[in-house]
Order: sequence, then C-alpha cells, then structure tokens
Amino acid sequence: MAISYHGDATWLQDASLDETKRIVEALYRVHRLISAITDLNSLLAQIMIESRAVARAEACSLMLYDEATEELYFQVALGDKGDQLALMRDIRLKLGQGIAGATASTRQSINVPDVRQDPRFYSEADETSHFTTRSLLAVPMLDRDQLIGVIEVVNKTDGPAFTTADLHVMEMFSTLAASAITNARLIEANLRKERLAAIGQAVAGMSHHTKNILTSMSGGADLIEQAIREKNYALLDRAWPIMKRSTKRISNVVQDMLTYSKPRAPRREPCDVNLLIEDVRESFAELFAQRNVVIDVDTAALHGPVAVDGQGVHRCLFNLLTNAADAVPETGGRVEITARGTPDGGVIIEVADNGPGVPESVRKEIFEPFFSTKGSRGTGLGLAVSRKIAREHGGDLAYEDREGGGALFRIALPGPSRGRNETTRAE
Repeated sequence: MAISYHGDATWLQDASLDETKRIVEALYRVHRLISAITDLNSLLAQIMIESRAVARAEACSLMLYDEATEELYFQVALGDKGDQLALMRDIRLKLGQGIAGATASTRQSINVPDVRQDPRFYSEADETSHFTTRSLLAVPMLDRDQLIGVIEVVNKTDGPAFTTADLHVMEMFSTLAASAITNARLIEANLRKERLAAIGQAVAGMSHHTKNILTSMSGGADLIEQAIREKNYALLDRAWPIMKRSTKRISNVVQDMLTYSKPRAPRREPCDVNLLIEDVRESFAELFAQRNVVIDVDTAALHGPVAVDGQGVHRCLFNLLTNAADAVPETGGRVEITARGTPDGGVIIEVADNGPGVPESVRKEIFEPFFSTKGSRGTGLGLAVSRKIAREHGGDLAYEDREGGGALFRIALPGPSRGRNETTRAE
C-alpha cells in the first residue's frame, strides 16, 4: 500500500510540541550548514545526517538524476547496517524503476509503510547492500521544476511508518538540497569556464613567447651552421651568444613554471647579497651594454651575510631586472638596485627603473600568474614567481612609483626568526 502526499503547511499544527521543536531545530541547522559548508559533497552528507535524525530513520540516501542516461544513481548513502558503498557503486535506476524511479517520474513524494506490499519496490538494492527495507519514504528534489534527484529515508525507528510530518519536513530538506546542488553546479560551470579561459590565455601567451625564443634560436643555429661550414670563426663568435641567450630564456621560462607550480619551503643559509646582486648584474651586462642602459648598485647599508634562500632571491632579482630591461627607454635607460639590512637580520632589496611605470588600472593584476603587459614578449610569470618566493620567506614583494618617474619593486625578506615555513642551514 502506498500513500502520496501533496498538501499545505497545516500539517505542522497536528505535530506534537516535541516533534515541532525537533523539526524546527533540524531546519535551522540545515540552513546554517548551507551558509557554512562550501564543499557540496560534505554539505549533502550533512543534510542526509539531519534527514535521518529528524525522520528517525534507520538509513537514508540521496540519488542524483543523470539527464544523459535518464537514470538515478546514489550520491550519498548512510546507514549503520548493510553495504552502502555497494549501493553507490552498483545500483542505477531508470525513471519509473523502483519507488525512487516512480518518485522521479511523477515528481511526487511517495510514502510506503510496507515495501513488501508495493510491486514497485526494487529488491535488488537490498540484495546488493545486504540490507532489509521495511518502510520507505521518497521525495523528489526539484529546482525550478527541474528534476535534480530523489531523497529516501528508510525504516522508521520509532513507529511502523513515516508520518505526514516526516514527509513534509523531508520535502523541505529536498528543496534545500536541490537548491544547493543547482548553485554548486552553476558555480562549478562558471569556474570551469574561467579556468579554461585562463588556461587558453596562458597557453597562447606561452606559445607566442616560446615561438619568439625558438625563432631567435633557429636564426642563431643557422648562423653557427654557416660559420662551421665556411670556417668563419668571426661569424661563430657573433652567432654563439645568440644561441646562449635563447637557451637561457627557455631555461628561465621552465624554471619560472616549476617554481610557481610547486609549494616549497625556502632553504635559508648565510648568503652574501652583494655577490648575488653582482651575479645577476653580470648576467645582464651584455644586454645593458648593447642598449646603453646604466645600472647603479648601492649595497653600502648591508652588513654581513643574510640568511635567505640564495637561489630564490637570485630568481627574484633576475625577473625584476628582466622587467626593468624591457621598461627603460631606448636611450637614457637607467636601473638602480639598492639593498639594506634590517634589525631582525633580514634584508630589503629595491629594483627601480626610469621607464613609464605601471598604470594604476593594472596594478592589482601585475602579480597574477600569466598576466602580462608585454604581449607575446612575456609569460606573465616573473612577478608572480618573485612574489611567491618572497612570501615563502615570510616577506613580500610590492610595487610603488619611483620618485621622479618609473617603477620601483621592493623585496622585503624578514630574518629567520620572523620568516615562516622555511628550513635553516648554518654553515
């Protein structure tokens, strides 16, 4: 025998004071769950725990509707007895199949006091889970008249069958669950679109950037091949630096991608920041000489070694000088590097240039990965990687306008006692 319900809220008037209090408290908890839990699977599991408790059921389940196959499948199954995982793994119901399928097909709640008397009961679910169903209440999950799935509570523990109050409170729960699922799906769809758009933009930028490097490398290879064929060592001397620069640029792109993609703790060790700066400066010496760029270094305020991740700081400086080299004017370009110690044993390094600076409209975006104002000439990883390295030290990388015009980037690295998430090695 099956009973279908579809009524108004007068049912609550017939509930006992204890039952009414229990229902209201459960609804309050579920509303709080929806605002507090952002993970959909955790939210649905908690809603089912509340459903089982408020309906005083031995077990409960939430089945989602698969529009592609027109089937219901178990997303959540809770119970102290039986193999709930087998239900989720093996059982799928067509529309109209079983009591859940009938509920989904008619979009009406169904209360079955004794499943043995209902021909629609799908006994294979019990056989698969090694569970015995006696009474069952199934309610559809609908959102804007769209079928989302079905919630079932099984085996009333304090009576022979589920009550009218049980049915209506489960309908409320099903509405909340359907709304949560719909919202989560919309959010996930939007995030997926944003991810794909970001990935597409990043791949396009990386492709253009890499293509430019490979073009330069191919030209250098052609010149080297010609020089070897003609035994023209003067030409070889001119071509080889082109190949070296291109190889270095490819290496930098790969290194930036690896640095950004991996969480890591900086390995601090006593480091001569003067030598670090000088090494990076030497890397740009030929390029700056070709462009007549003046580079000034002031490290007079440094006093002895500083405990930092030397390789990471070198990466930061290299990226900042790469940006500065691209930003300075074609004539009269100037780059300034200053470094000073801090009372806590840390260091502050500033890299400034006399280029146009960063427009205010994009300042919030310059540290985002794959954001670049250089078009195909940049990957958009340099500043993101450099800030990541600084923050791994417990510090930061910030931008401000340079006095007199231009850009100034400041790396602030606290001493080991204030830094976070790092290991320290004494020499």
